[in-house]
This record gives sequence, C-alpha cells and structure tokens, in this order.
Amino acid sequence: MNITKDKIRDFSVLIIEGRFDSTNSAAVEAEIDRLYNSGETKIIFNFSGLNYISSSGLRVFLIAQKRALATRGKLHLCNMKPAIKETFAVIGFSDMFRIFDTLEEALEH
Repeated sequence: MNITKDKIRDFSVLIIEGRFDSTNSAAVEAEIDRLYNSGETKIIFNFSGLNYISSSGLRVFLIAQKRALATRGKLHLCNMKPAIKETFAVIGFSDMFRIFDTLEEALEH
C-alpha cells in the first residue's frame, strides 16, 4: 500500500493505493493521528487506487470518523471502486460516511 498526502484548499487529501489490511492499518491510523493532532479537521480519503480493504482497514476509517465528529470536522471519502463501495454498503458504512464519486465533489462539501 502507498499513501500520498496533499493539501487542497482547506482539506488534507490522502490518496490510498493498493491493499489496505492489517499489515498497514497501523501506519494509516498513525497518519490520521498526526493530522488530527496537528489541528487538521478536514480530511478526504481518495480511494482511486484502493483495490482491497479488510476489516482492519474499515476499523481505521471508523476511528477516523469518530475523531472527525469529536472535532466537528469533516471526513469525506471519494473515488471508490465498485467493489469497495459495495463493501461499505453491505456493512452499513455508507450511512455513516460522506461518500462522493469524485474528489471535486468532496472538496465542495
């Protein structure tokens, strides 16, 4: 897995590529902690390169969403491939997250 970080407008954008599973979930969680601890409250996860997500990866997003709510911030997800989007829908995460088709849409909300 590879994570690229960018700043667009007032959002920190994390682009996740590859497989997101137990072997790398701690690294993503640490990056999220760094962002929130540095005062960032608006985060977008761009899933354009994400091919697989395990329950460990899903747990990281659940924790990130709790942090966003606690800080009155924003956590947006975008560019999900159909299989990832279906996973979020099946487990009920589609109702818990703001999910957008494109990065541009995520930046506007």
